[in-house]
Amino acid sequence: MRTYDDSFSGQKIYPGKGKLYIRGDSKIFRFQNGKTESLFLQRKNPRKISWTVLFRRMHKKGISEEVAKKRSRRTVKHQRAIVGASLDVIKERRSMRPEARTAARQAAIKEGKEKKAAADAKKKADKAKSAGAAGRGQTGRIVGKQGAKGSAPKVKATTR
Repeated sequence: MRTYDDSFSGQKIYPGKGKLYIRGDSKIFRFQNGKTESLFLQRKNPRKISWTVLFRRMHKKGISEEVAKKRSRRTVKHQRAIVGASLDVIKERRSMRPEARTAARQAAIKEGKEKKAAADAKKKADKAKSAGAAGRGQTGRIVGKQGAKGSAPKVKATTR
């Protein structure tokens, strides 16, 4: 036995019952009775009419108690090593006392400053060295490829 669903209410239509409505664009609609057909033609929204299947589905009505609430998965936190620091090092730093942490930080800052000062001193020495060389006739000017080749020879003008 072939049954159809009502296009508006979503209820079953048994053989020999209901109406068939075909729109101008050849879309077929089946209605259980004149009530659903009338509401459809009035362009009513079946989601807002309480007795339709769509309304009941949307508002979670009549769902059997067999279906238990969906259990959500709890997120599990994992600790992993980061590039440049193993897991042991990370755990050790996390368990460090605040005083020890500040002391280590100050030491790291001091070391960084010393490195920077040494780099600056080296840079100054290199600059002074190049300035001394420039005083002896060498220029620190950057010469391009064309300049290094020398100027191009002039082309002799010839007539035909």
